[in-house]
Amino acid sequence: MFPRRTLLAVSLAAALLPWTGAARAAWPERPITIVVPYTPGTSMDTLARTISPRLAQRLGQPVIVENRPGASGNIGTGYVANAAADGHTLLMTVSTFVMNPSLFKSVPYDPLTSFVPVGQVAVGALVFAVNPAFPAATLDEAVKAFRSRPGQYAYASPGKGTPQHLAMELFKLHAGVDIMHVPYSGSAGAVTDLLGGQVQAMILPANTALGLKQSGKLRVLAATQPRRIQVMPDVPTLAEQGVRGADVDLWFGMLAPARTPQAIVTALNREINQVLATPDIQQSLDKQGLTVASGTPEAFGQLVSTEHARWADVIRKARISAD
Repeated sequence: MFPRRTLLAVSLAAALLPWTGAARAAWPERPITIVVPYTPGTSMDTLARTISPRLAQRLGQPVIVENRPGASGNIGTGYVANAAADGHTLLMTVSTFVMNPSLFKSVPYDPLTSFVPVGQVAVGALVFAVNPAFPAATLDEAVKAFRSRPGQYAYASPGKGTPQHLAMELFKLHAGVDIMHVPYSGSAGAVTDLLGGQVQAMILPANTALGLKQSGKLRVLAATQPRRIQVMPDVPTLAEQGVRGADVDLWFGMLAPARTPQAIVTALNREINQVLATPDIQQSLDKQGLTVASGTPEAFGQLVSTEHARWADVIRKARISAD
């Protein structure tokens, strides 16, 4: 028999531990919801639906993907920011997560304080392309053409404030060119008019451009990443061609509401990384133009912080607003 005082001390110590073995075992105690703040069929929606069945198997609870689109992702993001911090509601997001606070007068979240990073999941490659009729076979020739007729050529984007829009504005700043922006309501119309020659240039996802490049309908002049893209090894990067500081890709990651217990964040990061390490998941994402980019919560948090500052500066200098 233990003395009563010893038993009381042990009981109090256990009660004071915020995340004991019993508490750990209780999570997840019900289905987990991954909120995608964009419509079905978008890259982050496909990404969430690709990993959710495997994650459910590993966690022993259903993992539901719920689309909450609207206001360039702000509606769904704000919903998760205000959700219970218990590890049962997560956010799958993309680069716009850090861009929107500088684009809109008001957003329902702070990218640095409303969430805790779980981990980066993937990256999507972007490329700089022109219509084949445009008088440039290289990026250098394109820059010279743009400079010869300031504001006379146009580029398309899927909409004001989208990553493609901001990537082109970053390119303009570093290349010293003036190209008119023509925003569309989505990628389909933008790509259609690029192929038709109504606009001359566009930055777009590599997986979208690949087939059009192979068929000769588009001329891809540069990859916007620091390294060449595996599916287009013949296309040099912006930096290789003298435009430095304009590197951009689409990054995707998972976040949880602020104050989610660290043990849950660690467990989620570990299980998601295990799912991403499986060859069939990697192959599936590769077919969608995405590359696995797993890592620690700390590394993803640093990426969010760095990208938030970077895009705030670009948006300010280019005087861009989504309102």
